[in-house]
Amino acid sequence: MPEAILKEAPEPFVPNPEMLVQVSHLKMYFPVSTGFLKTTMLKAVDDVSFDIKKGETLGLVGESGCGKTTVGRTLLKLYKPTAGQVWFGGKLIEGKEALREFRRKAQMVFQDPYSSLNPRMTVADIVAEPIDVHHLCANKKARDARIGELMSLVGLNTEHATRYAHEFSGGQRQRIGIARALASRPEFIVCDEPVSALDVSIQAQVINMLEDLQEKFSLTYLFIAHDISVVKHISNRIAVMYLGHMVELAEANELTGHPLHPYTISLMSAVPIPDPKESRKQQRIVLEGDVPSPLRVPAGCPFCTRCSRATPLCREKTPLMQEVSPRHYAACHHIA
Repeated sequence: MPEAILKEAPEPFVPNPEMLVQVSHLKMYFPVSTGFLKTTMLKAVDDVSFDIKKGETLGLVGESGCGKTTVGRTLLKLYKPTAGQVWFGGKLIEGKEALREFRRKAQMVFQDPYSSLNPRMTVADIVAEPIDVHHLCANKKARDARIGELMSLVGLNTEHATRYAHEFSGGQRQRIGIARALASRPEFIVCDEPVSALDVSIQAQVINMLEDLQEKFSLTYLFIAHDISVVKHISNRIAVMYLGHMVELAEANELTGHPLHPYTISLMSAVPIPDPKESRKQQRIVLEGDVPSPLRVPAGCPFCTRCSRATPLCREKTPLMQEVSPRHYAACHHIA
């Protein structure tokens, strides 16, 4: 399947052996009460397809509420998808046995290092939880050795193991979360805005550590963030989401250097440039209006209410993802 191409009528899916993760026509709708005995479906993720090669990092960017985190959680089956399929290593994730094996090989680093760690558990028990769940160590001695190894990998001391999460800083807590994600020896990790809650100086340390771990263990990442500069640094390819839809996908340098979709162009215009002379030349594109409610997504293109290129066609027909140039996909009726 070509990367991230959406079809009006899904065709029979053919797994690609070169891809570790493949997502086909993923949808995640949540029922929301809108009045007495009335329910409306909130379309958090609406027909998203993409794939990730082994050892690659796919960045996923977009503004708050666009569905980035929901994609990551639905991909890991933390939510039961409304529709769509997830393939891992060429196998469809379906059934209890396949899901159990997938859960061992795919982990998640959560955004908030304060709420994602159990305050009643010691660091050792937090890190060892995947080990215990999947029965990965034969005895307590092997378990303790594995805990020490994991803490060393993320830059923590072994004496920290008996402490509780509230005794650590935000950066240290996120390192604990990363150690926990590594405990089951995963092949794939969803990083859900892992540095957005940290100081800028700590962000760089965590990003560099994630890159080192990826190289050491041949990890594959889905890196979710709203800061496109951070995503560009760590990602091989970048996908852009808007209102539950994927609107553009390309190599990191290609997308940041030659954005095609009007929304991506606006995002890139907001990235600060450290050179004052170049910054003055930069033309900031300010989008008018607000993001529509996912309960009332406009007909046609989801971006049409804020797009300067919008025509009657955009308000009637949803654009499909198409390959505009080699490995550069965009969903727009009017690519400039």
